[in-house]
Amino acid sequence: MTSFRSGLAILLASLFVLSGCATAIRDQNRAKDLNHGQPAVQLGPRPAWLVDDMDDGPLKERLKRCDVGRLSRTDFSIGHRGAPLQFPEHTLESYVAAARMGAGIVECDVAFTADRELVCRHAQNDLHTTTNIVTIPELNAKCTQPFMPADPASGLPARAECRTSDITLKEFKSLKGKMDAFNPMAITPEEFVGGTANWRTDLYASRGTLLSHRESIELFKALGVKMAPELKTPVVDMPYQDDYTQQDYARQMIQDYVDAGVAPRNVRAQSFLLDDVLFWVNEMPDFGRQAMFLDQETITPETSSLAYMENLKTQGVNIIGPAIWKMLTLNDQQKIVPSEYAKNARAAGLDMIAWTVERSGPLGKGGGWYYQTVTDAINNDGDVMNVIDVLARDVGVIGIFSDWPATTTYYANCMGMD
Repeated sequence: MTSFRSGLAILLASLFVLSGCATAIRDQNRAKDLNHGQPAVQLGPRPAWLVDDMDDGPLKERLKRCDVGRLSRTDFSIGHRGAPLQFPEHTLESYVAAARMGAGIVECDVAFTADRELVCRHAQNDLHTTTNIVTIPELNAKCTQPFMPADPASGLPARAECRTSDITLKEFKSLKGKMDAFNPMAITPEEFVGGTANWRTDLYASRGTLLSHRESIELFKALGVKMAPELKTPVVDMPYQDDYTQQDYARQMIQDYVDAGVAPRNVRAQSFLLDDVLFWVNEMPDFGRQAMFLDQETITPETSSLAYMENLKTQGVNIIGPAIWKMLTLNDQQKIVPSEYAKNARAAGLDMIAWTVERSGPLGKGGGWYYQTVTDAINNDGDVMNVIDVLARDVGVIGIFSDWPATTTYYANCMGMD
C-alpha cells in the first residue's frame, strides 16, 4: 500500500501541475476554484465533434452554444470502468482520465482473488483479455485454462481463461492492464494479447496500473469523485473454498468503504443479482438505500409492467440500472421516446441509471446491441447526443454510464444539469 500511495501522490501532483506557464497556472487555479478544489474538467475535441455530426435541429443548436469555459464535474456523468474507450479499463490511468473528464462518479467492478482480496475487474474471468497474464509463464500456468495457441489447419481458435480467483492479490498486482481484446488466431501469448478494435486505441496502453478495491477507494477519495462499486457475479461455485459465501462477499465490499471512512451517500453499490441488493437494503441499510439493481431481465409484459416495478420498490430497491435499449423505443414518427418499461419504472418511484454510451463504436449502422430498440433512428455518431437527451429529459435518468465520460459531462453542463 505504501508504494501505491507514493505513486498516487506523484500522479495527483501531475494533475495540478499542467504547465510551467504563469498564465496556464492562473487558469488552472481559477478552474480548480470552479470545481471545488479538484482538477479542471478537460473534455478534449470529441464532444464538439459529436455535436458537429448531429443532424440539424434545436438540440444541436443548443449544444453548439455551450459555454465550455465554465465546465464542472457532474454526478450525471459516470465513468464506466473509468474511460475504456481509449484507456485500459479498471486501471489507475483509466480512472484518472474519467475524473479529468468531469465524471462525478467512477466505477470499480469488484471481483475476488484466491486469497479473498477484492480487486477491480469487470469480470472474475477476464484477466486473459484485460491483462498481460498469459505472457507470464508462471501465472499463465495457474489459469483455469492456460493459453492454447490457435490451430490454423483445423480452424480452432486460440483459447485461455484466467480468473482473479486463480491468483493471489500480490500476483494480481504484478500484472499490467491492457485494452480488453484478444487475437483469436494467435499462435503465441504475445499475439494473443493483441486484437484491439480499430475504433479503440493502444495509444494509452503503455501503462495499465491494476488496483485492489481498497486502493481504488483511496484514489477516488483523492480525486474527489463518488464511487460505484459493482459486485461481480462469481463464476466459481459459492460458497468459495467451502466457507466464503455470497453474503460474505457482499458484506466485505461494503465493509471496505466503512473502514475507509467513506460516507454512504458517496457510494452507489450495484449488482445484477437482486439478492445482493436486498442484502444491502436489509443488512447494511445506510448503503442499501442508494444501491442499484442492474436489471438484465428479458423484456416481457411482466418484467416491464408497473407491478414488477412496484414489487422492486416495495422490497426496498430505489434505483434500477437497465441497459439503454430497455428504456427507449420509437414512436410512429420514428422518434426516440421512453419505453413502457421506463414509464412504469418512473411511475413506481424508481430512479434509473442507464448503461452504456460510447461503448458501441461508430454508430453509422444502427449502434448495435445497446441501441437495438431504436436502431432505425441511429445513423451517425452524433445521434448519441439525441439518445442522451431523451434519457435525460424524457426518461428522467439520474445518471449515464459512459466509456468516454467527456460526452455526458458536456451534455450535462450544456443543459444546466446539476
